[in-house]
Amino acid sequence: MCYGDDACFVARHRTADVLGVADGVGGWRDYGVDPSQFSGTLMRTCERLVKEGRFVPSNPVGILTAGYCELLQNKVPLLGSSTACIVVLDRTSHRLHTANLGDSGFLVVRGGEVVHRSDEQQHYFNTPFQLSIAPPEAEGVVLSDSPDAADSTSFDVQLGDIILTATDGLFDNMPDYMILQELKKLKNSNYESIQQTARSIAEQAHELAYDPTYMSPFAQFACDNGLNVRGGKPDDITVLLSIVAEYTD
Repeated sequence: MCYGDDACFVARHRTADVLGVADGVGGWRDYGVDPSQFSGTLMRTCERLVKEGRFVPSNPVGILTAGYCELLQNKVPLLGSSTACIVVLDRTSHRLHTANLGDSGFLVVRGGEVVHRSDEQQHYFNTPFQLSIAPPEAEGVVLSDSPDAADSTSFDVQLGDIILTATDGLFDNMPDYMILQELKKLKNSNYESIQQTARSIAEQAHELAYDPTYMSPFAQFACDNGLNVRGGKPDDITVLLSIVAEYTD
């Protein structure tokens, strides 16, 4: 489920499952722009491209590029910025192909340990890489990264691997060990169990976000950058949880 400025999608085409999360940059609110419009339109466009089969599973950056290009050519005016993470599971090759731009991201968990993860991309503290559409007078002033700047990876997955994809609202408030503790409660791979665990992780992150005394990963990162910060980081939180299983139609 997606709330606030976050957006997400889950889509399937032939032998590929594709997940995406995006986080609209909240600063646009100061200019009277709804940040959720950009992230939501980007994810809906990427979802449609996947369902239409207009992508190559091994090239998730291509999905992001095509989606962003559609937004740039959109006849309806759209302004804003967003981070984005696209995860593609190619079921024929059992490979996970990913593209991450900014500070959303993913974890692959196997046997209770993180075996693969995204790298966060920041220009400087609390300023992630982002796709943007700015008004003509602000072009060159507003941060705008190319989809090609996304960090791309490919990774061989195994049956039973857990893939967690989320916006920074999760990673800024819950360190790996807390996420892994919650994932240990996942008893089986049925939909209800996965949904319950995803909800539990999101709710715990939300609770920690509003704890003023908690030393969150975000606060730790702030301190590392010379800022005296404590507490969680209130933010929208989106968590997509999936398990690599035998393919059935």
